Amino acid sequence: MAPAFGQDGAQAAAQSAAQASTGPAAQDAAGNVADPTAPATVVVKGIRASMQSTLNLKRNSDGIVDGIVADDIGKFPDTNLAESLQRISGVSIDRNRGEGAQVTVRGVGPDLNMVLLNGRQMPTSNLGDLAGRAFDFSNLASEAVSQIQVYKSSRADTPPGGIGATLNIMTARPLELGNMASIGGKMVYDTSNDNLPKEDAAKRSYTPEVSGIYSTTWADGMFGVSVSASYQERNLGVNQAQITNGWKGPYTATQTGVTGVIPLPGAPGSQNITNRPDGSDVYSVPQNISYFMRGSQRQRTNGQLTFQFRPNKDLTTTLDYTYSLNKVQTKYHELSAWFNHGPSVSSWTDGPVAAPIFYQENVANQDIAMNGGDFATKSENKSIGFNTQWKVSNDLRLTFDAHHSTAVSQKDSPFGSNNDLATVSFSRGNTRVLFDNEMPVLSIDGADFNRAPMQVTGSWFQDGYQRMEIDQAQAGGRLKLWEASELNFGLSLTNVKNRSAFQQVQSDSWGGATSPADYPQSMFRADSLGQYFDKLGGHDNPALFQQIHTFNFAEMRQRVSDATGKPALYLPSLANPDYDRRTTEKSRALYFQINTEWDTAMPMHTGLGVRYEKTDVLSTALSQTVAGVNWVAQNELPFVFSGKEFTSLKGKYHHFLPSLDWDMNVRDDFKVRASYGWTIGRPRYDQIQGGTNINPTGNINYGTGTRGNPALEPVKSKNLDLSAEWYYGRQSTVSLGLFHKSLSNYAGQSVNMESSPSVTTPVGGAYWNAALASGCINTDTTCIRNYIFRNFNGQPGVVRGAPNAAGNETGTIAGIAGNPAVQYQITSFVNEKSANVKGAEVNWQHMFGDTGFGIQANYTYVKSNLSFDNAGSGNQFALVGLSDSANVIGIYENDKWSIRAAYNWRDEFLTSVTDQAGPNPQYVEPYGQVDLSIGYNLTKNLTLQFEGINLNDETQRVHGRNKMMVLSATQGGPRYMLGARYKF
Repeated sequence: MAPAFGQDGAQAAAQSAAQASTGPAAQDAAGNVADPTAPATVVVKGIRASMQSTLNLKRNSDGIVDGIVADDIGKFPDTNLAESLQRISGVSIDRNRGEGAQVTVRGVGPDLNMVLLNGRQMPTSNLGDLAGRAFDFSNLASEAVSQIQVYKSSRADTPPGGIGATLNIMTARPLELGNMASIGGKMVYDTSNDNLPKEDAAKRSYTPEVSGIYSTTWADGMFGVSVSASYQERNLGVNQAQITNGWKGPYTATQTGVTGVIPLPGAPGSQNITNRPDGSDVYSVPQNISYFMRGSQRQRTNGQLTFQFRPNKDLTTTLDYTYSLNKVQTKYHELSAWFNHGPSVSSWTDGPVAAPIFYQENVANQDIAMNGGDFATKSENKSIGFNTQWKVSNDLRLTFDAHHSTAVSQKDSPFGSNNDLATVSFSRGNTRVLFDNEMPVLSIDGADFNRAPMQVTGSWFQDGYQRMEIDQAQAGGRLKLWEASELNFGLSLTNVKNRSAFQQVQSDSWGGATSPADYPQSMFRADSLGQYFDKLGGHDNPALFQQIHTFNFAEMRQRVSDATGKPALYLPSLANPDYDRRTTEKSRALYFQINTEWDTAMPMHTGLGVRYEKTDVLSTALSQTVAGVNWVAQNELPFVFSGKEFTSLKGKYHHFLPSLDWDMNVRDDFKVRASYGWTIGRPRYDQIQGGTNINPTGNINYGTGTRGNPALEPVKSKNLDLSAEWYYGRQSTVSLGLFHKSLSNYAGQSVNMESSPSVTTPVGGAYWNAALASGCINTDTTCIRNYIFRNFNGQPGVVRGAPNAAGNETGTIAGIAGNPAVQYQITSFVNEKSANVKGAEVNWQHMFGDTGFGIQANYTYVKSNLSFDNAGSGNQFALVGLSDSANVIGIYENDKWSIRAAYNWRDEFLTSVTDQAGPNPQYVEPYGQVDLSIGYNLTKNLTLQFEGINLNDETQRVHGRNKMMVLSATQGGPRYMLGARYKF
């Protein structure tokens, strides 16, 4: 039968799993011990117990449900919950720092999957995406988790938001565990930390991990308390070759007058183009090229305290507190080159989407940038909840659950949540990038660090903040109506508050804030680039520019602070944020569901339910008033803001969400089922922000900004699921599932150009036009700036600085009266898009008799009618995260050994419809990873463990419209863990 709400059913399933893994002497729900004189039964433990519990969960649930159950308390199948979830058919993960962080289910992206903790909606925060709703699993350790349930079909009794799936994380309870304790420790060795510059690497690659759980009951099972805790350190490195700012375009072969287009036939420079894109082709050019070496140190602390009181067998109350803290310190160095799209030499692939095989710009004394960063963040989650379950009579059961939960992510360093110091040598000559390798290969002519010493030329320091708070109360019941029917009912009140804020302080003198004399060259250490990319094709290409210079970030920051006399410039603070979004969503819900058992020739079960959900939205945002714009570098036009004010907008919506579940036992071991239901997924927070935000820096062509729409409707999905399941053994099954989702009300991006009513730009103004008349061309902004500074210094808006080391003028050129109005590219959102997703899942789980060997395998096929048109232009809507996936897991277990070898594969998928340059796709290429875990029972209480993650040392690559248009190529490294666990 369906539970009153997610909490009730989840506890029952968790209790079943715990009993399955602890043997015949386990306590039942009332705390009673099984009769030792009862007939002997086969005791299943370890991996096989987990497989059997998971199988029972799938078999006995309403609708389409999968899950993962812990092998034993304190021992989840993987070290990361997301890594475990990817073993389930239809579930794919997005990785961050080499481990799972967010999940995509059946082609539906992370923002549209709901995560519950013991049936409660959980808040989330993520500085990498201040506007998202996706839960970050990397914040949670797995030691206290007893199981995860994945509801793939809609349910009337769970909070909406899980169009892909609702994932319920279950933790252990003391009255289920009884008296027990265990403690474990591991030594973690992350090989990726060994492949970093010494300034970025942690001092040691070996880090500790400890965890423990303790549970006790007393007064004949009336009281119970449990406590669990874990602490993990991890030192790691991630090295990445990137086209960081994306691919400009797409352009057509006949397009002119736009920065980035290649010369037309017969125009100057056209003779330098090989295999020019023809008239029907589109093409793009890279904005820049970067190589990052990032080292991170993470400390993750998790804990949970649970108290239970059961005065009699009919009433159970639970009070629990859950805490997690994830702290990450990151240092990095970067080698990069920026393209200004002047005179170029290039060779191209064939169309219809043409990509450069190589792209070269002919320049002299431009900057070779070697940036560095040093920042830290922390994410803290807290949740306190109360639950009571009361069996009023044999026909009526009531439940109540309430919780207050928060998630906060913020900086953990005075240098901010992200930062960058730009150090350069002005000795870059002709610059070429080859794109026919796994990673892009940069070549630079004429580099001379003696003639043009390294110096600091610019910086930015960021402070990001996000806080989500959820207050939720849920009440429900189950009432037996007739002999074979039951009414489930309930209501819930949910209040979600989300705030995200951001500030960036920036030094804009990218042409040379100070002089080389301010920076002793002993502050820089010469190093070789290719060694840090040894797993990527192209790292050993003789054409690769190898010279990099690293430095101590704190010392260099202090040096530039002293040289400029502006120490406060490098300490970001949210006292004066660039934007501040605050959204409140108040939801009220009521649901009913009638479950009926049908005594037919083939026994059937039906569940017919409906949920009514009403939400009021209040969205407030800090909007800045633009007072002017300054042209400070070739393509940098930061805006001048004169003030800020909060503006608020409101929205509301309501939905009836029906659901129907049906299953039939064709035979005792063969079941078929069907489910139909409606679900919704709420819009992202940037889509419903309360005002217009103009980004701090514009470019030569326009500024950019966003405007929210709090009246957006949620995405609605109508879901049909069919399944056939054959349970031919206690731990063996094979199943086939088919699904179809019809999605509507997707928020499409509406991008429009708007003119400022009061702010002007120097681009296209009188000074600009005079420079063009003197012989400069539109795309040569260095020439234009030099002319303006040398001929109009002291005139309104023109403030000339000292020339930089390359001899080019520096300073600011402001928009003045009579100049053209600033253009803004404003992105907003409307409900206008729809899509269909369909697919199939095949699962096989088999134990080979009593040999101890077993196998788990699954494959998921997903398809949609809405994909990105690589040959198209402009803004496009396409489903992200859509991909096939597969798992193969080999198992061996006996009284001493417990071995699991897993291969997880995910096919290519679209991860975004934009890159930094504009409306261009980002495709993550196929990825396959091998993991291994080995356990050895030294005694009945002591187990030794070995785990290996990414044993095949897989790399990851992302490309744009053409596979030659690489966006990033990333390498990390295998991770090994050796540990022990002792059970008391």
